[in-house]
Amino acid sequence: MNSFLPYSRQCIEDDDIQAVLKALKGEYLTTGPAVEAFEKELAAKVGARFAVAVCNGTAALHCAVMALRLPKGSLGITSPNTFVASSNALLFESHRVGFCDIESKSGNVDPDLLEDRMNLDSPGVVIPVHFAGQPCEMNQISAIARKKGIAIIEDASHALGSRYAEGSLVGSCCYSDLTTFSFHPVKNITCGEGGAITTNDEMLYERLLQARSHGIVRKPEQFQIQSQAFDDHSPDRVNPWYYEMVSLGYNYRLTDFQAALASSQLAKVERFAEKRRSLVAAYAEQLNGISGLSLLGEQGQGYSAFHLCVVLVDFQFFGKSRGVVMEELRELGIGTQVHYIPVHFQPYYRSHFDESDVSFPAAETYYEQCLSIPLYPQMEAQDVSRVVAGIRSVLGVKG
Repeated sequence: MNSFLPYSRQCIEDDDIQAVLKALKGEYLTTGPAVEAFEKELAAKVGARFAVAVCNGTAALHCAVMALRLPKGSLGITSPNTFVASSNALLFESHRVGFCDIESKSGNVDPDLLEDRMNLDSPGVVIPVHFAGQPCEMNQISAIARKKGIAIIEDASHALGSRYAEGSLVGSCCYSDLTTFSFHPVKNITCGEGGAITTNDEMLYERLLQARSHGIVRKPEQFQIQSQAFDDHSPDRVNPWYYEMVSLGYNYRLTDFQAALASSQLAKVERFAEKRRSLVAAYAEQLNGISGLSLLGEQGQGYSAFHLCVVLVDFQFFGKSRGVVMEELRELGIGTQVHYIPVHFQPYYRSHFDESDVSFPAAETYYEQCLSIPLYPQMEAQDVSRVVAGIRSVLGVKG
C-alpha cells in the first residue's frame, strides 16, 4: 500500500525508461525519427489520417485554432468546466470567447444548450471538452455544427483511450475538424510535457506543421520564391539549405526522447484505461448509498478512459468546508484536487468579458461540490478501500 495517494500521477515502467535511454543514445534529440514514429502510431491508434506532436496540450489547442485561420474576432464557444487553456487558445488568436453551461451528470457541455447557442450566436468554432474522459455528445454537436458550417475542435486532453457510443475512438475526428491531446504527467499517458493534434484534413495537417515550427515550410511545392529556392545551374535541384517562413508560427516542437516515451506509453493506453475503469467501478460500489455524496460516472453508451475520478459532495450537508475536508484527507495520506474553477470566475475573464455571459448555474453548482480523488494505474483494490474509509471518516459517515 502506498504511504501517500496523490489524486493522480504518472505510471513509468522499465520499458519506458529503456525507450528514453535508446533515444538519448541516438543521433537526434529533437525533430528526429522518434517524433515521426509517434505521430504515425498515434494516428493509427485513434483512427485518424494525420497526427502532429507538439510540446504540450496548450500548444496543441493553440495550433488547432491557428490551423482554422478564422477571421480575427470570430466567436469560439467552449465549456466553463475546463482548464483555462481551452479558451485561452482562442484569445491567443484574437478571437472572442463564449461559454456554454454543462450537464451536471457528466461535467460536459450540455448539447441542447450548445445547439441553442450555435443557432443564436453563429460561432466560427466550438471546442467541446471531454471532461474526465467522458466523451461529449458529439453526434448531436456535430450535426448542428456541420449544418451551419461551424468548425469543431475536440479538447480531448482527458480522453485518450475513450470511445464514442458507436465505437470509434476519440481522436478519430469522425465528428470534428481537429482533436487535441495532452501528455502531462497526470494524463492517461505521459511524456513529461507533450501534446498532439489529430485531423483527417490534409490542408489542416500542413498548417499544423507550420504552426508548430515558426511557420516554416521545406517542401519544394510550397516555396514561393522560386529564384531563391532552386539551384541556378540546375533548376530542378532545390538548394539544400533553403526554407521559407510563409506564416507566423511558434516553436512548439516535441523532443525525440519525449516522443520515445510517448510511443512506449501509447502501447499501454488500453491497459491503463481498463485499470482506471476497474478502480472507478470499485469506488462506485463502495461509495454507493452514502447520502450527500455521488460519483461522476460514465453516461450514455460511451466508453470513458477516466482521466479523473470525481465525487460530488454536499459539503453543507456534512457541515464541513471543502478546504477542511481536503486538509483532513491529506493528513490521512490521501491527496485530492478540484477540477475545475470555472473559467468565467477567473479575474482576467471577469475583467474582459460581458457580464451577461458570466453566469452558468450548472457549472457553478458542480464546482461547489466537485472533488477529484486518487486514480492512477498503480493503485490497487486496497488503495480504493483506504480512500473510501478516509472519506467516510472525514465526513463522519458511519457503517
